[in-house]
Amino acid sequence: MGTEHSKNEERRSMVFLRKGPKLPAWEDALLAGREPKSLLKRGLRYVSLSLIMKGMTSTPDFLWGLHEVQKLNLSRNQLVVIPPSLGKLDRLVVLNLGGNCLKCLPKEIGLLRNLKVLFVNMNCLKEVPAELSLCRKLEVLSLSHNCISQLPLGFTELTSLRKLNLSNNRFVQIPLCIFALRSLDFLHLGSNKLENIAESIQYLVNLQIFIVENNNIHSLPRSLCYISSLELLNADYNAIQTLPDELYLLRRLRRIAWNPMDKGLHIAHNPLARPLPEVVEGGLDALFSYLRDKKERN
Repeated sequence: MGTEHSKNEERRSMVFLRKGPKLPAWEDALLAGREPKSLLKRGLRYVSLSLIMKGMTSTPDFLWGLHEVQKLNLSRNQLVVIPPSLGKLDRLVVLNLGGNCLKCLPKEIGLLRNLKVLFVNMNCLKEVPAELSLCRKLEVLSLSHNCISQLPLGFTELTSLRKLNLSNNRFVQIPLCIFALRSLDFLHLGSNKLENIAESIQYLVNLQIFIVENNNIHSLPRSLCYISSLELLNADYNAIQTLPDELYLLRRLRRIAWNPMDKGLHIAHNPLARPLPEVVEGGLDALFSYLRDKKERN
């Protein structure tokens, strides 16, 4: 009788567990009483932790005790806030917060002095904390698909920054601080509200990829033609009517490009009046010859 009673109790418990609230996936790994450190993966380069797509609305408290983690992926969750405790993970080199619901970043992000790569794309940011400029080792920064319209002036201190993605935001002009980032080789400002490109663009002497597609830019500045390192210039879907005569100086642009992934000059879907669209359709050699001859005539 006792045995039968025990079995009935066990069945009722199982039913209760099945009907109860489902635990987040990361908690499943801790149910056996294992240390949180057991979630860390030790690779050849980094000690990493991935909590991608776990349905989290807040970060687990144990996370801020994992001081040795260097690569942290919290992307594609439903996080609304990253707490100040983030600053405790001062060994972080790579941090991915993309695809959440963040409206701001904690100022303690400035304590991550070893940070080299930061993704905060596809969130709800309206501004970027000035303290991010303290991350002087930062090399890659993606802030795309947010609601940002300006950057802190302190960004001039990010002298190691090589790749910057600000696409799909609300910039009406290129922030002045960007022109001080002389190490930049990739700059994406597509799908903003830009109407012009400042002549100061010439200071980005190492720029190889420059994307300003899908804005409202009316002309390309002459100074852009002196960035001899440019290999991809994408100005598709703008309001450009004329091209600078010096454009032929960009000798690393190998062709008129139509595929978004190709290097070259992207100038499609603009109301070009001079040179005539037929000249552009003739290819880069025809375009450059036209511009060179025009400049010599003038």
